[in-house]
This record gives sequence, C-alpha cells and structure tokens, in this order.
Amino acid sequence: MSTAPDTAKTKADPKADAKAKKAAEAKPAKAAKPAKEVKAKAADADAAPKPAVKKAKVVAKAAPARSAHAESRLAQILIAPIVSEKATMAAEKHNQVLFKVMRDATKPEIKAAVELMFKVTVDSVQTVQHKGKTKRFGKGSGRRDHVKKAYVCLAAGQELNFSGEGA
Repeated sequence: MSTAPDTAKTKADPKADAKAKKAAEAKPAKAAKPAKEVKAKAADADAAPKPAVKKAKVVAKAAPARSAHAESRLAQILIAPIVSEKATMAAEKHNQVLFKVMRDATKPEIKAAVELMFKVTVDSVQTVQHKGKTKRFGKGSGRRDHVKKAYVCLAAGQELNFSGEGA
C-alpha cells in the first residue's frame, strides 16, 4: 500500500514540477520588464529636455526647404498631355484629362501641379505605370521608355482645352 501513494506522488510531481518551472520562468520575465522600464524612464528624465530642443530646431529648418522644393518641382511634374481616343472618351464620360508625368511624381504633387498650371480645381488623381515594350530594330533589340500616366478628374463644369481654339 505504501508504494501506491508514492507512485501517485511521483506521477503528480513531474507535472507539478513542470508547472512550477513555467511559472518560475514567467515570473522573472515579468519582473525584469518593470526594472528595465524604470531605468529607461530615469534615463529619459535626464535626457528629455535636450532632444526636445533639437527636434524643434530641425523641424523649423526643414519646413521652408520643403515648400521651396515643391514649388520648383511642380513645374517639372507634368511632361505632356495625352491626346488619344481613350483620353477623349475619359474626358467625355468622366471629365478627366490624361497627362504623361514624371515616374516618381506622387498623386498630391500631380494635383498641385495641375491646379497651379491651369487654374482649375482637381477632384481626384489616378495613376498608371505603363511598362515600355521590348522592340526589335533590325538585328538589335531595344526597349521603349517606361511611362507614368495620370488620369486627373476635374471638378464639375471645368475643362482644359489643348487645341488652342477659343483662347
């Protein structure tokens, strides 16, 4: 009879030991995190005033440079209008105008450039990356340039006239 309770204890002991080990491993990890946070908070309290002053200086210097850069860049973003059957259909159905634009131009930049150049209100801009075709020229082969197209949706009642008539 004495052996039966001992075997029950030994069977329970490995499970209890495993649970105790997991609990012991979990507790020090939780205890270590607050200690690190306290150290970090103490370090932040000492160094907090200095970085705040530096960040304010950097932001103040960067703001004028960005606006000047954007204004000079806007004139270069629009490369050419696209006049084709598809562009004419988009203009009739959705009041959109197609432009060939710089490949790294963003939608907000395209919108600002169209509004600046043509004095119109832009509702939305959609862009398409058109990969250049690979073509053969005699014995050699080449590739046409990649093109980014912008579908610019104008506000109701506004239009752009590229034909030069009615100016």
